[in-house]
Parts: sequence; C-alpha cells; structure tokens
Amino acid sequence: MRYSKWFLTITALFVTTLIVSNIVAVKLVGVRGLVLPAAVIVFPLSYILGDVLTEVYGYARAREVIWLGFLCNLVAVVAIVVAGALPAASFWADQAAYDKVLGYAPRLLVASFAAYLVGEFANAYVLARMKVATRGRHLWARTIGSTLVGQGLDSLVFITLAFAGTIPGAGLASAIVTQWLAKTAYETLATPATYAVTNWLKVIEGSDPFDERTDFRPLALD
Repeated sequence: MRYSKWFLTITALFVTTLIVSNIVAVKLVGVRGLVLPAAVIVFPLSYILGDVLTEVYGYARAREVIWLGFLCNLVAVVAIVVAGALPAASFWADQAAYDKVLGYAPRLLVASFAAYLVGEFANAYVLARMKVATRGRHLWARTIGSTLVGQGLDSLVFITLAFAGTIPGAGLASAIVTQWLAKTAYETLATPATYAVTNWLKVIEGSDPFDERTDFRPLALD
C-alpha cells in the first residue's frame, strides 16, 4: 500500500513525541503546586496525532502507527541502556550523570510500555466507534471523549504499575487524577488546531473512513 507524504509526516511526528517524552519525563516540574513529569509538554501530542490518524486514515492505519511507535521507542530505550553499559573513556567523568538522567528502572519501563499500548489503543478505538455512532459529526466530542478514556487508562496503568506499594493510596490516586486532568485539558485546548488539521487533511487526502466493519483487535492484520 502506498502511503502519502502527509501520512508519513504525521507518523514521524507521532513517533518523535513518544521518544522525546521518554527522555524528558525524568524531570519533574512544579506548576502552581502540581508536580508533573516534563513529558506533559509533549506526550499529549501523541494523542492529538493519534486522533488525526484515526479520523483521517482509519483505525487500521492508526494501529500500524501505534505498533511502529512502540517498536521505535523500544529501539531508543535499548540503545540508551546499551550505551550506558558500555565502558566510559578514562577522561569522561559524566557516567553518573548519564545514568541518573537516562537510566531506566525495569519497573518504570514495563509501566511505560504497558500504559502506552493500553492508552493509545483505547483512544483510537473510542474515536473510531464514536465516529460511526455520530455519523461523523461532533469531532470535538470524539477527540475529547477518546482522550478522557485513553489518557485516563494511560495514567491509571502507568502510575499504578510504577508506584503501587511505594507511595500511599491517596497519593497514588491524586497523581493519577492530576495527570489525567492535565493531559485532557491539553487536548481540549488543542481542539481548534485538531479541527483545522483534520479537516484540511481530509480534503487533501480525499479520505474520511468509517470503521463499520473493522477488526479492532490490536494484533489483527488487515
């Protein structure tokens, strides 16, 4: 199947947001009393781009990109881990800094990858189903609704797997809700841009699919 330059551009941006998010997430930022990973500035873009992919190209194409993003993220993580394990030059004194900033704890990796797959597939599924149910109307409701589900599951899975047993239950619940609301607010504010890009791409690509007979299994081959 031939992919257009616009599809490839959206795919490249999607994958980039994932890899960059993994790298910058190590920094915690404080915003008016809220503590959030720095990835919050870029990770929600993956959901916006995921919405565009599903809306313009359909669930099956979005599924391909989700798995591609997972693979590319895995390659980046493996490269960073292997680079960290290689012996440092005798004059290079920054190994500790490298390990502190780029080192990955196995538990956090498992939590991150699981949350990504659950959240992204849920987002694409809900958007595609809502598009059929609304006959293509109310894009704002579909993008925000799918984000509420996808980002909610992403936050729930990641924070639970990563921190359960290490912080109190109330703190765990607070962290989940805080990340969920912050990411959803990001999507809501970006709705006008999502509308503009989606509608423009539909015209340029001549594509506006409805997933009425799509096999929604994550591992299905179309």
